[in-house]
Amino acid sequence: MSPISRGFLGRRRPVADPSRLPPGQYLTTDFPVLSAGPTPHTPLDEWTFAIDGEVDERMSWPWADFLALPAEDVKTDIHCVTKWSKFDTAWRGVSVDTLLGAVKTSAGYLTAWSDGGYTTNLAVEDVTDGKAWVAYQYGGSPLHPEHGGPARLLVPHLYFWKSAKWVRGLRLTLDDEPGFWENYGYHNHGDPWLEQRYQGD
Repeated sequence: MSPISRGFLGRRRPVADPSRLPPGQYLTTDFPVLSAGPTPHTPLDEWTFAIDGEVDERMSWPWADFLALPAEDVKTDIHCVTKWSKFDTAWRGVSVDTLLGAVKTSAGYLTAWSDGGYTTNLAVEDVTDGKAWVAYQYGGSPLHPEHGGPARLLVPHLYFWKSAKWVRGLRLTLDDEPGFWENYGYHNHGDPWLEQRYQGD
C-alpha cells in the first residue's frame, strides 16, 4: 500500500501578492531556521555591540545601554536565498543610521561580525537611509536565539543571509571584504529582485 494517500498534495502555500514576492520565491507563514553553525548563547551581561574599523573612535555599548538607544518598530517582508519569503514580519531595534551616527568615517563598506565567527559584507549605502537595523525583538517578544537573538542585523531589502544573526558589531572598511557565505560563492550584493543568489547571477 502506498504511504501517500491518493489526491494528497501536501500543505498548500499561501497566495502571494506578486508585487511583493521577488522572482523565484515562494511565500511561507513559517519562519524557517537556517544557520551555518551551532547557536551561540552569550549571557547578556557579557554582550556588547561595537562600531570599529575605519572610524575616528571605536564605540561600544553593553546590553543595557544598547536598549536605551532610540528604537524603531519595523514591519517588513523578508526573503531567504533558499527561496522562501515571509511577509509583514514585525521587529524592534536600533537603526544602523543611529549607530553610525556615533562615529566619523569615510569608509564605503562594512563587515557585520557575529558570535560564532559568522561575517557578511555590505556597502554602507545598503545599511543607511533607513534600510537596516540591529533588531532585538520579533513579534513583540525578545528575539529567540534560533532566529539570531539577542540581536541580529536586519537588512530586509537584501537576501536574509545579509541580516547576520547574533551580530556583535559592524567593522567599517575602505575595501569590500567578502564574508562567510560570499567566500563560498554567494553573490556579493544579494538583491532578491535581481535574483542575485550566487556569483555570476
